[in-house]
Amino acid sequence: PLQLLQPKTVPKRLRTSQRKPHEPQLPRSLIKQIFRHFVKMPVTRDAFKIVEKCSERYFKQLSNDLEAYAHHAGRRTVEEADLEVLMRRQGLVTDKMPLNVLIENYLPLEYRKLLIPVAVSGNKVIPSK
Repeated sequence: PLQLLQPKTVPKRLRTSQRKPHEPQLPRSLIKQIFRHFVKMPVTRDAFKIVEKCSERYFKQLSNDLEAYAHHAGRRTVEEADLEVLMRRQGLVTDKMPLNVLIENYLPLEYRKLLIPVAVSGNKVIPSK
């Protein structure tokens, strides 16, 4: 006697993603734009890949350091003082080169107005803290 072939049941797959969640990154175009601004000469694609890796590692270390400074101070929020301490440790801010001078040299006017307090008419200081 012939038996009818029964179809095999295939277990249904769960619709979960097999990908690992990745960390947010700076856009490649931004890194290229900043790097091209400072280099001012042609750069190969291989060099850009290395610059991307270095910038990712740098910003990861930077954020870890800022987190450690805020945690050491007993806070959950990173403040301007933490950034200034980090920049002092890196040698960017010194007694001869204060943070305000760096802001004036490298940031556009609209950002300078936001970061550096300025007295205006009526004895008002903008931005107010």
